[in-house]
Amino acid sequence: MSHPTIDLFWSFRSPYSYLATPGALAIAKDYQVEVRLRPVLPLAIRQPDFFSEENVKRAKYILVDWEREAEMLGMPHAWPSPDPIVQDIQTFTIADEQPYIFRLTCLGVEAQRRGRGIEFAAEVSRLIFGGTKDWHQGSHMANAAERAGLDLGEMEGAIREPTSHRDEIDANQVALEKAGHWGVPTFVFDNEPFFGQDRIATLRWRLDKLNARR
Repeated sequence: MSHPTIDLFWSFRSPYSYLATPGALAIAKDYQVEVRLRPVLPLAIRQPDFFSEENVKRAKYILVDWEREAEMLGMPHAWPSPDPIVQDIQTFTIADEQPYIFRLTCLGVEAQRRGRGIEFAAEVSRLIFGGTKDWHQGSHMANAAERAGLDLGEMEGAIREPTSHRDEIDANQVALEKAGHWGVPTFVFDNEPFFGQDRIATLRWRLDKLNARR
């Protein structure tokens, strides 16, 4: 018998997506539901004009806020080195060449196709936002994939021609907007969106009302 599905719209450049991963894993463990990772590109890539003067203020706040949230949750934290988006952190100008974010997002799609989406997201985001310098080099990514129950080499082979993966990313972005939101992380259960890692408790409350615990 298939279980109800919770879609998790998620970005490899979002520190709040990173902070949501323990909660997502706990929901999959505690409830009779499938948590399906639906990776999207960061808003800054989807909307190149995102960093208006007003949004720069918000971005500067996020740089402060996410670290204290991570500390409160007992999660390792440091701004990524390198950043998954090539961007001047002072001016917030985004570079034309982006060597990391498209690969990461396609790998996220492939991980979900192999049934280990949130596990892969949790392990890789812990690398990126947990203080691992040069997370993209050496065996860091391969080891993270292995901890998630996946083989990075096989996944890299699967995304070598990434047309279907990119199409799926585009479809995820459309589905996120259709669900009534634009940001990440957003959980969607039974057409109801729950935006932010601080709404996981609300989602659990909703599931408890439905007696969905294992």
